[in-house]
Amino acid sequence: MPSSRIPVPAGISLPANSPSGGRGSSSATGYPADTRDTGPRPGSPLWSYLAGVTAIGCTALVVAQIRLGLDELVQIGGTPLFWMLAALVVLGELRPVMVSSSTLVGGTPTSTMFTFAVLMHYGLPMAALLQAVAVIVSGLVNRRAWHRVAFNIAQVTLACTAAAVMLGLFGVRSTPLLPWTPRGGDIPAIVAAGLAYFAVRALLVSAAVALHERRPALRVIRASIGPQALVYGALLGLAPLVVVVMSHSPALVPLFVAPLAAVYFTATMSMRRDHQAMHDGLTGLPNRKMLILRTEEALAEARERERVGLLLLDLDRFKEVNDTLGHPVGDRLLQIVAHRLTHSVRPGDVVARLGGDEFAVLLPSIRDAHAAKEVASRLRVALTEPVRLEGMTFDLDASIGIALFPDDAPDFELLLQRSDVAMYLAKEGRTGVEFYLADKDRNSPERLSLLGDLRRAIDTDELELHYQPKVSLDDGHVEGVEALLRWWHPVRGPISPGEFVPLAEQSYLMRELTKHVIDQALDQAAEWWHAGLDVPISVNVSARDLLDSGLPDQLEAGLERLELPAEAIRLEVTERILMTDQAYTADTIRTLAGMGVQLALDDFGTGYSSLVRLQRLPVSEVKIDGSFVRRLAESPDDERIVRSIIDLVRSLGLRSVAEGVESGDIAARLRDMGCHAGQGWWLAEPMPADETTVWLRARLSPAFTSRPRGVARLTPGG
Repeated sequence: MPSSRIPVPAGISLPANSPSGGRGSSSATGYPADTRDTGPRPGSPLWSYLAGVTAIGCTALVVAQIRLGLDELVQIGGTPLFWMLAALVVLGELRPVMVSSSTLVGGTPTSTMFTFAVLMHYGLPMAALLQAVAVIVSGLVNRRAWHRVAFNIAQVTLACTAAAVMLGLFGVRSTPLLPWTPRGGDIPAIVAAGLAYFAVRALLVSAAVALHERRPALRVIRASIGPQALVYGALLGLAPLVVVVMSHSPALVPLFVAPLAAVYFTATMSMRRDHQAMHDGLTGLPNRKMLILRTEEALAEARERERVGLLLLDLDRFKEVNDTLGHPVGDRLLQIVAHRLTHSVRPGDVVARLGGDEFAVLLPSIRDAHAAKEVASRLRVALTEPVRLEGMTFDLDASIGIALFPDDAPDFELLLQRSDVAMYLAKEGRTGVEFYLADKDRNSPERLSLLGDLRRAIDTDELELHYQPKVSLDDGHVEGVEALLRWWHPVRGPISPGEFVPLAEQSYLMRELTKHVIDQALDQAAEWWHAGLDVPISVNVSARDLLDSGLPDQLEAGLERLELPAEAIRLEVTERILMTDQAYTADTIRTLAGMGVQLALDDFGTGYSSLVRLQRLPVSEVKIDGSFVRRLAESPDDERIVRSIIDLVRSLGLRSVAEGVESGDIAARLRDMGCHAGQGWWLAEPMPADETTVWLRARLSPAFTSRPRGVARLTPGG
């Protein structure tokens, strides 16, 4: 609300690359030049408003100083009290009380108390002069642009003028030679003057913020009047006490610094907690919680014929930095990316970090889809400028998905989900920017409802892993278990993974779902391995997971935290995924393999892999799709296919695992073909963790493993 500075992150000037601002060039550190203080575009509504207020306010300041005689100024300037007050006003201007991390609220300068006291005691000219000097000093110290300093001088001068006029209506006309000291009966005059001071600053600053951020003025006032009014009320209420002390014991005036310091530090700690709750700790950008609030505000205030846009952005080659130079440099890169993004959007747009290398940009008010794409293109241009870190140059790029309100979604959750669908299409097609298209989204209202339930299931830990063993067909030894996700919906009952996993793959939930599954699998692996059950757990990963640069980091951190070897966890990827974008995903898979995490190629035989492509993939195991295995005894063609796959896999030095082993006859046929292991209901059903533990202890006990090979190899179940 009222403040000596425009309550936006970098003042009233426009950000770089905005429609009204200049473009910043990239520095050697990777940051574009900060041009936020270059000022609004001449002729724009904001420029006209600032120019008008500055002209009127500075005129009022000049008139007030003409009224202040030189003799009066010299006389009052020779007193220690004058210089004491001047110092307190300047210090108060340099240290505003921050009552909220909201950019609309801003800070309240503690100089207000002393300026208002000088206004009552010595009159308008002296108060306006001291406050103008304080604003200039603050502008120099903080390196603010001249137009900001001029506007702040003007708005505080007009506020002081309004307060002086109100005091004059009550018969109070003080001067340096005839100072005024309030008494008990003067409370109405003081209250009226304080309200006038507060109201003028409120209106002037709120109008500037509204024009700068393209928001309704009433919205700005509602968002900031509460926190600011409390602090201004306290400061203006103490001002009469300062005047009384000035009149009787001037040497005691500095004691007012103590309560101000207490208020300052208390408010600072409160604001810091507020900021931490709403902002990302690494980049300082708003987090998901703040993004939700700002999006809901924008949707509630959206005007007819205007759109609200949500852009979801994911870095394409961020993982290279982490792999090459480590996490500290990766964090530094994320900070550079955050800086570039915030200086590439328009005033009022919100850049948020959702986690990892994923960012979101809220466009509270845009004309149409073309305007949203202009912003997205500007973001990509800013990010593609080379970055130098640790003596190396990195080229970045980003995939951006765009969803619009009300065209694509009516609320935040749907906007985020549909911008995520668009972002995935941009990443998959390597197009850079994509809009949400309904015909490319298979989500029905029922599926979207299920998506919301799935998100809650992840948060409330409703999802459970069952484990199905993979058994050697030669001697019956357990070669590992596959983690299979199970969900018992509180209303709908059991829901098949085939129903909700593809839904998650097309949404922003895939990353959270995979993290949840991997964390559960790692915890279970730790329980087994530390108990002497050295059984690897295989986890299926999707195409979305293979495009997530955070997957290797999550695995590495989990293995280290739980003191597990890399062979305790395996990843299964489908043949079709690799054929979709083989070049890119193969790089990710090689990174995982380099960590020692074994990889399996799942559902082999359903795609169109050539021998050359298979040779290039760093996998240790190939799983034959169950659709072929189940028909072994019925279809000679399927038998030839399975035999060919086993021979091919063996020639490459890999293990073969047959899925869908549902009879002893099929198990025997596979063993005779040379298949290493099998997985299916005849060998062992998927079991909860506790049942799997019992099964493994029996299966791995010396009494079982010492049995003759012919007895063990065809023993189904437990």
